[in-house]
Order: sequence, then structure tokens, then C-alpha cells
Amino acid sequence: MKVLISDSISEDGIQILKNSGLEVFYKPGLSHEELLEIISEFDALIIRSATKVTKEVIEKAKNLKVIGRAGTGLDNVDLNAANEKGIVVMNVPGGNTLSAAEHTLGLLFSLARKIPHAVASLKNGKWEKKKFMGVELNNKVLGIIGLGRIGSIVADRAIGMKMKVIAFDPYVSPEAAEKKGVELVSLEELYRRSDFITIHTPLTKETYHLIDEKAFSMMKDGVYIINCARGGIIDEEALYKAMTSGKVAGAALDVFEKEPIDPNHPLLSLENFIGTPHLGASTVEAQKTVAVEIAKQVVDYLLKGIIRNAVNVPSLPPEFLKIITPILTLAEKMGLLAAQIAEGAIQEIEIIYKGEISQLDVKPITLAFVKGLLFPFLKEDVNYVNALIRAKERHIKIVESKTEISEDFTSLISANIKHTAGYTVVEGTIFGKKEPRIVKINGFRLDALPEGHMLYIFNEDRPGVIGKIGTILGSHNLNISRMYVGHDPMKKTNVILLSLTQPPTPSALKELSELSTVYSVKPLEL
Repeated sequence: MKVLISDSISEDGIQILKNSGLEVFYKPGLSHEELLEIISEFDALIIRSATKVTKEVIEKAKNLKVIGRAGTGLDNVDLNAANEKGIVVMNVPGGNTLSAAEHTLGLLFSLARKIPHAVASLKNGKWEKKKFMGVELNNKVLGIIGLGRIGSIVADRAIGMKMKVIAFDPYVSPEAAEKKGVELVSLEELYRRSDFITIHTPLTKETYHLIDEKAFSMMKDGVYIINCARGGIIDEEALYKAMTSGKVAGAALDVFEKEPIDPNHPLLSLENFIGTPHLGASTVEAQKTVAVEIAKQVVDYLLKGIIRNAVNVPSLPPEFLKIITPILTLAEKMGLLAAQIAEGAIQEIEIIYKGEISQLDVKPITLAFVKGLLFPFLKEDVNYVNALIRAKERHIKIVESKTEISEDFTSLISANIKHTAGYTVVEGTIFGKKEPRIVKINGFRLDALPEGHMLYIFNEDRPGVIGKIGTILGSHNLNISRMYVGHDPMKKTNVILLSLTQPPTPSALKELSELSTVYSVKPLEL
């Protein structure tokens, strides 16, 4: 079988592939057109961040069985297209965690002591001691946005340097943060109090341009900004304005909205700016680790049928996987939905398996639900293998129970999610042999196909409300393909799930939320 490696990886990984007897073609730097021409020959494709595995590439990949990412992020892989063709997509979560955290700390020191600028000055034959006056980190407040694995390591090291560490993470409970020695605060409070702010969150529609002009206006004068997470989280134009005005004393970015960065980018003209070319994972140790691990995973799958660290399929025997796949899809969709309508940090998950499903081994089903629940804020850093580990890291308690009794359906999954703002309850079943359905949300009965772009609306049950909602969506050129309504006649309220042909626009969401009869509106991606 043939393996194509289209990005640079450590020789250690290449050797593992060759030693297994696989035919290896190492072609880093392939253009998109070149990849399209040859991809049909290969059984496996190993990439890093440079190769774009688009739908077009996947459609051309007639023999492709597995895509392996030597790293974590999968922004460059069309997962939907891979799912449709049954291609397993694997990554190496955590392989570069320490390297990314240490790079953040390196930029932290560089900003505080103006090290890169001082080095450049010295190499130009100057001796400018007064010009490069720095600040101490001792007793300074470090604000961390995203207290996941990388953010937690940065917090631990910063506490060791006697910094005061505060953090914002809506998915971490105050108790979990306290155990790390970190004070959990609101995003606004983090902006107000921090001397240094570092970002460790995925790029999502919620975090895109999270740090914008409004955010900078809430920060201390003379704040320092660091981003080793994802480009696009910081509005770079707003950052430039904040730096030239003096609001931001210095910024260090390892990631940019467009990479490679334009040599004429305004930020590069600023003396108080430090930039590195996406080096967070670029250590000898990290690159060796991710290359070796992805090589082993690809070998195990191609030669033994063993699946590890797949983001789109659990590690199960093929015959059982075929039977359980529709249920896994349902569970993951239920988790995705619950995560997007829940408020606050998740504390506990109770899953009850009712009816015929209670006779199955439900562990992979629970994994699928937890993966879906954590995916909106962890993205590719959570998969079927590590979902329970990621939940444990966030001190989320998981309780499973079974009962053979299911009053209304042959099988039913009931999930009760406890969070800091209360409870969210989602129930689902399989219609026929493979059609997932959401049949209850927070007590409201409905029959919803959970897929694509959706809107969750909680509203007052009054004549004309649904008409107004449809009118607003129509005025924004948003087409409703399906509508599901759950009704509570006693409380005179409804839950409406709308399937849309495209994502709702911010302006449409704003107009809907301003309706006096609408209590809440949330866009869903399922």
C-alpha cells in the first residue's frame, strides 16, 4: 500500500512507515494542482498544516483510506467530505502542547524585556540600554483566555514566576480553575485587570475577532498581548490601532489571520511588535513526537485495522461499528446540540439508556456524546479516544445508567447536563434503522432531524410569532428547509428548531432576539 507525505515531517516517522513495508512517497511542498493529479494512487495521506485537503482532493482520492495529521489542528481538512467517503481522519492531540506553552512563555519574556529589539539593535552596532527598559513579571496579572491543556501549562509556569493568574473559560468550573491556582473571571474583568493577556482557545465563529476594538477599549493602558493559538482570534487592524495609540504597550503573535503574513502588513512596521512564523509546535521534540505517533497510527490502521486518535470514528471492530454507527451519530449530534444551547460551564453529565439500546455496550455511545459536547470549544483537540480524558481535565462528572423500560420508543438516549446556569436535557432516538431524531429538549416534545445549520428559538406561544420569525429570516435571504416545534400549553411557550440552507447572519440573529415574544435565539451547527 502507498503512503503520500505532502508536508515536512521528522525522519523518525518516515522510517517507521518504511520499516512496516509500506511504500512511502515523501513529497513536501506539493502544490494543490499536483496533489489533485496524484492523490488517486494512494491509500494514506500524511499532512501537517500546509496541505489543504479540500473536497476536490477527497473526491479525486479513489483509494484513500486514512488521512493522518502530524499535529492537532484539522482546519485544513474537509471533514464532511472525508466522512461521506468513509475516510478515517486521525490526528495527534497533545503532541505539541508543551512546545506551544513554552513558546508562549518565550514571547512573554520577550515582550517584558524587549529582547528581540535589543538583539537587533546590538547587531546593528548600537548600545541602547535606556531605550530597552523592560518590566518585571513578578506580581503582574496574567490573563489567560482558554484554560485548556496549553493554557493550564502556561498558568502553572506563570504561577511559578509569582505572577497573579486569572482566566476566562466558559467551559471550566470555578472549582476546576481553583485547583490549578487560577481565579476564574468574566472576559470583561480579565480585560480590565490584566497586565498581560495570552490566548489559548480554538478559532470558532464565537472566537473570531474576539479581541476587537471594543475589547481593547476595556483593557488597561499599557497592556501586553500574546497569541500562540489561532490567527483570526485577534482583529489585527484593531490591534494595530491599539498599539499605535499606546493602549497596547506591545504584542507578540505566532499566528496570523492570513499565513504567510504579508511582508507589508502594518504590524510589522511597529517597533513594539514581535512576530514569529507559526513556531508554536516547532521544536525537535514535538515534531519527532507527532511524526512518530501519526506514522504508528497509520501503520496500525492500514495493516491491522486498528483505529487510534480518529476524530470521525471510534476504535471498534468493523462488524460492531457498522451496527452502532447510526447510534453514535445520534449521540454526537445530541452532545453538539446540548453544548450550544447550554449556559455556563458544564459540571455533570447524566446519560440514561432506555429500551433495547440498554442491551448494548454503551461506552462508545457515551464517548460519542461527550465528544460532541466538548467539540464546539475544543474542536480537533477532542476525539473518540480522549473525550473522557478531556472531560476529566475539566472536572466534569459523567454518570451512565440503563433501564429496559422505554415508554414511547424502542430505544431512547436521555442526557441531562448540569451546568453553572442550571440544567439542559436532550433526548434522542433512531427512526427506522439509521435516522437520528431529537425528540425532546428541556421537556418540549418534537421530532427534529439534527443536521446542518439550525436555529434554536425559545419563544412565547402567541399567534403571529412564527410568522414574524419567518418574515425576518426571509428579509435576510435565509431559507427555512425544515421547522420543528415543541409546545408547552401550560406555560404558553414554544421551542422551535429551524433548519436553514445557510448559516444565519449576525444581523438576522440580532433582529430575532429583539422580538418581544422571543426569549432566546441560538445558532446551531450540527
